[in-house]
Order: sequence, then C-alpha cells, then structure tokens
Amino acid sequence: MGSHRRLAPSGFDRGAAALCALSAAAAAFGAVPAQGAPGGGARAELDRLYEEAEKATQAYDAADERADELCRRVRAAQDHIARQQQKVNDLREQLGSLAGAQYRAGGIDPAVALLFSADPDDYLDKAATLDRIGTRQAGRLGELRSGLRALGQERAEAAGILAELERSRAAAAAHKRTVERKLARARQLINALSATERAAYERASRGSRPDLPGPVAAADGRAAAALAAARSALGRPYVWGANGPSGFDCSGLTQWAYAHAGVHLPRTSQAQRSAGRRVPLSQARPGDLVVYRSDASHVAMYAGDGRVIHAPYPGAPVRYDPVGMMPVSSVTRP
Repeated sequence: MGSHRRLAPSGFDRGAAALCALSAAAAAFGAVPAQGAPGGGARAELDRLYEEAEKATQAYDAADERADELCRRVRAAQDHIARQQQKVNDLREQLGSLAGAQYRAGGIDPAVALLFSADPDDYLDKAATLDRIGTRQAGRLGELRSGLRALGQERAEAAGILAELERSRAAAAAHKRTVERKLARARQLINALSATERAAYERASRGSRPDLPGPVAAADGRAAAALAAARSALGRPYVWGANGPSGFDCSGLTQWAYAHAGVHLPRTSQAQRSAGRRVPLSQARPGDLVVYRSDASHVAMYAGDGRVIHAPYPGAPVRYDPVGMMPVSSVTRP
C-alpha cells in the first residue's frame, strides 16, 4: 500500500501569523509625542489643524482596534482549521486502515482503491456511486466528505477575515499619514511664533471655567476609581494613538482610567459617547465623560468644580482644564 497523503497547510495558515504581527507594530505609529503648543494670530489655524489631527487620530484608533479584533478572529480560525484538518487526516488514515485490512484478508475492494487516487473530489464522487463499499467504509467516507467541505468553507471564511484585516491596516496607515501631515503643519506654525504668542495661545486654548456646582461626589465607586487613575496620569504626554501608561490621546486616557476601575470603555471618543447614560452638563459628577464638538472627536473626564482632566493635544500633557474649554457635545456616565 502507498503512504496516505495528508493535507498541507494552506496559504492562509502560512500568512496569517505574519499579517497579525503587524497589529502589534501598528501601535508604534503613534509612539512619538508630537511637539509644542502655540498661540497668537495663528490660533484659528492651529485650532483647525489640531481638531483635524484629532479626528484622524480617532479614526486611526478605530481602525487599529478593529484590526486587533480581526487578529484575534484570525488566530481562532487558525486553531479551528488546524483541528478540522487533523480530523480529516485521521479519517483518511482510518479509511486506509480499512483498506489495508481488506487487502490482507485476500484482496482490496476496487471501491477502496479509489481512496488513493490523486484527486480527492474525484475519488469521493466515484466512490459514492459504488455499491461494493461496506457499511463501515461508507460511513467513514461520508464523514470525510463532510470534513473536506467544512474545511474548505472555513478556509474561505478565514481568507475573508484576512482581507478585511488588510483593509483595516491600510486604513490605519492612511489615517496615520493624515495625522502626521496636520501635526507637521502645526509645528511649522508653532516654530514661527514668539514665546509671548505661544503663551497667549496656551491661555486661550484653556478657556474659562463655567458656573457649575463646586466639588461633588463621584457617581459611584467605579467613577471614583477611574478619576483617581486619571489624576495619576497628570503630566504624562499626549501621544496620538496611545492608551497608556506612558502617554495618551484623549480617548486613550479615559479608556485606560476606567480600565483601572474594572470598566471596559470602547477605544474612540465617538463610541465612548454611547457607553453609558447621558446626563445634562449641569448635573455632571466626577468620573463622567465630557464629549466635545458635534462629531465627538474629543473626550475628557469631569473632575468636579467645573474642571476636566484630559489629554489636550500634542505638546500639552495630561492636565486639568475648564470644562467649557471647547463646545460640549454631551456628558456620559459609564
């Protein structure tokens, strides 16, 4: 008898691990803090550039989070395909053992001989039409047919996940380029400002404190723990695309702080806006998420007494600012 052919790993199996490895490397896209914070007559242009860079950062975060999820699905698919392939191989070996036993008993059934043809689909189609296969062989043959079909379907589905992963990685890279262009232009403007102009911009960017109630208690123990974590991050740099512990973008800070309280928040400010109950700004309590701009492209954590803690923009560390530093879109209590 010839040796039994085993199914070789597919192109999916060989390539998936390499592509998923890019997910870890993608985090390095935002790993370098950007520069300075300016002011004066360039304020409107700088505000626009920082706002557009922050929008692109949130889009990058979403694409990066999606890629991480897809990588987990790819790894799970790899494991399942490996188990299914082993099942198929085992069935083929069992059929081969039946054929060997029949051969030793006095000759091999012509139907069983078909099992060792070069084309599995061909021998399965032909063997299914023959009535000389024993009941046990027919049962194994049916299982093998089902196993091969399932394996093919799973590999096709896994290939679809890989294709989506590639698109997500490409989207993250495109958003990275957008962020870098905006920040490079902002740095040019900053470098053209005097120290006095930079200081003026810094003051203007912080806004004024609104008339809100003074210190109040956090909504619950989780909110208090998240606020304590956010306070521990004061002074750490803004790093676009980062969610701690050494640097943060705006939604990375709030996600990281709530993780310390045992609460999982989505990665982006847009998704965090819907991650709890909406409350009016006048009823904000420490630990609530304050979302800014109509497109929800910035998020901060309310700290009480009319102030928030947030990661403002490149060059400005995690800090306290008045809650009214920019237009408030909504307040969410996780």
